[in-house]
Amino acid sequence: MEIAVIDYKGGNVQSVLFALERLGVQATLTAEPDAIRRADKVIFPGEGEAASAMRELRAQGLDQLLPTLTQPFLGVCLGMQLLGQHSEEGDTELLGILPFAVKRFQPDPQHKVPHMGWNTLRNLRSPLFRGLREDDYVYFVHSYYAPVGTYTIAEGAHPGPFSAAVQHQNFYAVQFHAEKSGPVGTRILQNFLDL
Repeated sequence: MEIAVIDYKGGNVQSVLFALERLGVQATLTAEPDAIRRADKVIFPGEGEAASAMRELRAQGLDQLLPTLTQPFLGVCLGMQLLGQHSEEGDTELLGILPFAVKRFQPDPQHKVPHMGWNTLRNLRSPLFRGLREDDYVYFVHSYYAPVGTYTIAEGAHPGPFSAAVQHQNFYAVQFHAEKSGPVGTRILQNFLDL
């Protein structure tokens, strides 16, 4: 099985590669369109800022390629947000694969921004979460979020609900860092590889 991990100079790529290695999978880190197209599965990780990420994707032509992919695709953290239509972060136009606008969390005395640390998942509704339970914990680091909508396949709360995971056709994405979420995250990555 060929796994392409998209290289667009986003952070957190190495920890995704290490997590896949622990599952016995050798993935290829690449920005090469042909390698991404022929992969059996594609993973789109990222930490960073939406506008600079989109600039890099456009410079490499990946903004045109990614929406055309038909194999199972997993976005992680920033890689989830970039699948939306627009982000409040830098007033940025995104890839337009899923019909959501990315919003900034509003801090309050009990809920700091960024939302950082372990939090629970609920309302799980996807094969991505096979074998997991409601209220399993995963690791988040983000200041922006996708609202809950028809595309939502798992929810988190900070303090109100937000999309912890989304899906549209072959495009799956998680807001949390599956690769840093212990056995729960490992199971999610394995479930993705099994799709």
